[in-house]
Amino acid sequence: MHTAALTAAPKATLADLLPASRLRTPALVVGAAILTAVCAQASFHIPGTPVPVTLQTFAVLVTGAGLGWKAGGGSQLLYLAFGAIGLPVFADGASGLEVMTGATAGYLVGFVVAAAVVGWLAQRGEDRHVPSALGSMLIGSATIYLFGVTWLAHSTGMSTAAAIDAGLTPFLAGDVIKLICAGLTLPAAWKLAGRS
Repeated sequence: MHTAALTAAPKATLADLLPASRLRTPALVVGAAILTAVCAQASFHIPGTPVPVTLQTFAVLVTGAGLGWKAGGGSQLLYLAFGAIGLPVFADGASGLEVMTGATAGYLVGFVVAAAVVGWLAQRGEDRHVPSALGSMLIGSATIYLFGVTWLAHSTGMSTAAAIDAGLTPFLAGDVIKLICAGLTLPAAWKLAGRS
């Protein structure tokens, strides 16, 4: 990433290319929250860890970059709100405060922060070319793991090393694929829009 880009004035996001209206941002925020919920249902469990494998990371990274930091982070806050009121939006159709305070709660908080971080980087043009987009997605994924693994260790009493073994290591290969897909999707969308 270029230092000049990171200090530059905000640029348009993909969402800004859509026709402006009062409903545009709210509709995109709701749509991004629903996409995250749908991706949460594509899940399976690995023995030895309470953290399921899902497609949520991809949804978080793509929608964060596509919407910018405020709407991207807001979409993930809305996703958490859906779960808090009992909608079956978390992995395996789960919901409620038990999930939001359980072993995987840090990952959920990480979704909000990661979407905002990736959105902020996108507003500096870091999503328009593959190398910088991949870098942005790597930062977003690392943010999710920072919150997720830290809370996993705290909530379960695991050592840091054990939390890394249970909450990071088994997911690296899959998340590399997801971040590569996300890192290729955004520049491709900009090219399709003729605005790369």
